[in-house]
Amino acid sequence: MTRTQEWTVGVELVEDGGRTKAEARLRTGTSTLTGHGSARRNPEDVDVPAIGDDLAASRAMKDLAGKLMRVANREMDAAGAGTVPQRTGPGYGWPEAVT
Repeated sequence: MTRTQEWTVGVELVEDGGRTKAEARLRTGTSTLTGHGSARRNPEDVDVPAIGDDLAASRAMKDLAGKLMRVANREMDAAGAGTVPQRTGPGYGWPEAVT
């Protein structure tokens, strides 16, 4: 069976006072999932907004990917296919990168 779909992902970034917040939204046509991420600039660091944008957006997309994987796991369970064991423990980087 051949099937084609188009899903849209949008990322909104808001920077305020050295803190960047991101919201990544996936629209599948039948549902919407949203992921969140943030980044905080150390006051001693040079102000480079693009770095905060990149960090916050990547963290929002990582959150979104995790939510999408949980949806897929529930769907596989419902179909009787089982799921792949989930890794536990911290991922990488700073603690807020894995929350």
